[in-house]
Amino acid sequence: MAASPSSSAAANIMLAIFEKKTNSVDLYRPLRNYVAFHYSEREAQNLEDDLQTLKQLRSDVERHSDPSLPTRRDLLQTYYKSLCLVETRFPISSDPDHVNALTFVWFDAFKPKQKASQQNIHLEKASVLFNLGAVYSQIGLSYDRNTVDGRRQASHAFIAAAGSFAFLRDNASMKASVGSSTTVDLSVECAGMLEKLMLAQAQECVFENTIAKGSTPGVCAKISRQVGIYYEEALAALNVAPLSQHFDKSWIVHVQLKAALFYAEACYRYGLELHDKEEIAEEIARLRSAVNVLTEAKKSSKGAAAQILDAIGKLEANINRNLERAVKENDRVYLMRVPSPSSLPPLPAFSMVKSMVMNEVLDASKEKMFASLVPDNSAKALSRYTEMVDDVIRTQAEKLQQASELTRVRLKEMELPDSILALEGNFTLPTSLKEDVEAVQISGGPAGLEAELQQLKDLRRVNQELLVQTEELLQKEAREDSQFRSQFGTKWTRPQSSTLTKNLQDRLNRFAGNLKQAAESDGRIERSVREHSALMSILDARPIESALPSLARPIMSFDQNEDAIVGSLKQSLRQLETLGAQRAGLEDMLKEMKRKDDILPKLMTSTGSYDDLFKKEIAKYDHICEEIAQNIEAQEQLLLQIQAQNDEFSVIFNLEDYKASREKAYKQIEAAIAKFREIKDNINEGLKFYVTLQDAITNVKQQSNDFVMTRNIQCREMIEDVQRQVAGLSFQDNKNTGGFNSNYPSVGSQNQRSPTQTDPARPQAPYYQQPVEQPPVPPYGHHPPPPYGGPAQHHQPPPPYHIPPSSTAPYPPPQVHQQPPANHEYGQPAYPGWRGPYYNAQAQQPGSVPRPPYTIPSPYPPPHQSGYYKQQ
Repeated sequence: MAASPSSSAAANIMLAIFEKKTNSVDLYRPLRNYVAFHYSEREAQNLEDDLQTLKQLRSDVERHSDPSLPTRRDLLQTYYKSLCLVETRFPISSDPDHVNALTFVWFDAFKPKQKASQQNIHLEKASVLFNLGAVYSQIGLSYDRNTVDGRRQASHAFIAAAGSFAFLRDNASMKASVGSSTTVDLSVECAGMLEKLMLAQAQECVFENTIAKGSTPGVCAKISRQVGIYYEEALAALNVAPLSQHFDKSWIVHVQLKAALFYAEACYRYGLELHDKEEIAEEIARLRSAVNVLTEAKKSSKGAAAQILDAIGKLEANINRNLERAVKENDRVYLMRVPSPSSLPPLPAFSMVKSMVMNEVLDASKEKMFASLVPDNSAKALSRYTEMVDDVIRTQAEKLQQASELTRVRLKEMELPDSILALEGNFTLPTSLKEDVEAVQISGGPAGLEAELQQLKDLRRVNQELLVQTEELLQKEAREDSQFRSQFGTKWTRPQSSTLTKNLQDRLNRFAGNLKQAAESDGRIERSVREHSALMSILDARPIESALPSLARPIMSFDQNEDAIVGSLKQSLRQLETLGAQRAGLEDMLKEMKRKDDILPKLMTSTGSYDDLFKKEIAKYDHICEEIAQNIEAQEQLLLQIQAQNDEFSVIFNLEDYKASREKAYKQIEAAIAKFREIKDNINEGLKFYVTLQDAITNVKQQSNDFVMTRNIQCREMIEDVQRQVAGLSFQDNKNTGGFNSNYPSVGSQNQRSPTQTDPARPQAPYYQQPVEQPPVPPYGHHPPPPYGGPAQHHQPPPPYHIPPSSTAPYPPPQVHQQPPANHEYGQPAYPGWRGPYYNAQAQQPGSVPRPPYTIPSPYPPPHQSGYYKQQ
């Protein structure tokens, strides 16, 4: 890809063109020999300085001796003007009497492995012009577009780049494309595409300055729309031969996304102006059109720059916000009928840029190089004749193109040959609609929604089971704490469980509320699937065309001439197709004739007037021009005949009723697709919600496990402290002491005390001290896990908030645990409405898919009815 990204911090990335590469060539020796042979050695000596200057210019062009872009620009301009002077004085070709030792080789800028090699100066001039436009584009990209002045300078540079490519297209592309050795980057089509691309980027800089100045939404909309138009024109050129197979896919993606982005930007800005005028209906239609364009563009955004995708995401969010506001206002206040996007007039556009006129910049008439050398009249005459031929070919090519476009438009108006194909049963859906249907069917279609609904149920069940398990874990610990508190009374001084688990309980309550509302949302989805199953059933038809109405022959016919009418219409269409093929052949004949048209030998030997010779030679093209005129005239007559035949066909086959039923079927399919996508999106959002909530509940469960483990360790330590206190007060009463221990075998009797714990003089440890060696009592009936920081810690991964064990710092109490990030908090109402953010789940990143619903081990006991789910 011959483009480099902008280093600017601007939101939207822009492109610059890389220069063409060339092989070294020595201009000095062949040109000096030509002068010495055809003029004199003295003349050659007089031109020594000019020849050395030309040699140095060519060498600098090859070597990129100065990295400065402005210096490079000036070098290319100077060298191009020097080539113009060389062209009028040195005939360069393979002819023995010409400068025949020069061969220019240039490589394609976009496919460097392809090259062109020609023995004429046209390839050299065209390549220099291309590089001049490329350098201008690099200069534009070098400015800081974060400032007003930087954007203005960048815009001027892109305007100059557009002018260079326009000059290339109009003056050098066709000449450089003559012959078998050419490259696509110098073609008329490529130069035109690059001109539009540079104009789009120049207008984009103007738009950025317009936004920075705080211009009105109407002005911003017009300028933005023109940016989109320029990108659309560049995209149209990239999508047809010869450029469609020449450029990297990323070029097309970039230009396509930019076109969609600025169309949507124009709709958004225009919508602001409409809102101020209280034209809510059109505002809704414009915003919906923008959303559709962005959605369609993102389908083929693979390989696009992150800056563009980020800009599209932000713009789409703004559009959706304004659209939602406008719809609510229209439903509550204005009650206007929203027009369809196709019925809206085009958005207004205003161009603030145009290609720079390069004639003065590249004018060589005032240059002094080779001034003493008498120009070759034959070479000048040949250049004049070539221009005459180019004018003839350009004029006829425009006529042929207009005729083809007229045929396309007229046939589309008559819906031909679609109606003939429908009669034969070969009719197909419009491309965009068919692609939408195929996308629905590939994703499983309406029949696959049931499986996804089951996934929602399974995920909801898993989350409910996790909640119940976590709640029971905390309740069990609270019961044990209450039992010891009632047993020991005032000696049991540690905080109650309810005060420590308040945050955890609050989060569990919120999760339970989320799940309750999520279940209601799931129910609405299930009802929507049932209610619209009949509507969406059409999407299961394979092929989808089988669900469309067919164009049938009339049931009753009086003259039985239907076959004759259809046959004559088909024949006329075949004739029209033949005329189109003839036009393509005529254009190829013109180009081939020009390629073989070499009148140089005649010019070299002619002693008469050049005008008489030109008139005679140019007459060779007259017969092709006459054939073109006859072809266009025959097409006009044939189109009138097809119009009459189609009118008769429409009446007999009741084409209007068929069109109405077909459009009705289209709308039904579109409505079914829209409803399917709506349900599919809601299901996907539900799946994302449950998966995210599952992670959050699992996190809380892990915290609860850690809390219970810590409380068990504290319980054992506190029992030991109480036992030591009792032993100190009643040291002689060994029986009572043994009885005390026997009441709590599960806490104290099953664990060996360490030497430090048997020392009665040891200060009492804090209640939240991290134990070092004593294993904790398990909260369930499983084997006790190793304590944090103990030797067997590697058997159990630490919790996410794990703190390395320390003999001085206490284990942080559960109530001061840091709350999870905001994107995992579920305190807001889940799924307040049918549309909008689903369950407040975090937005899924593009390209990701929800995790499978069975990420939690399934062998759970049947869920108990805890306090969160008890029937009231």
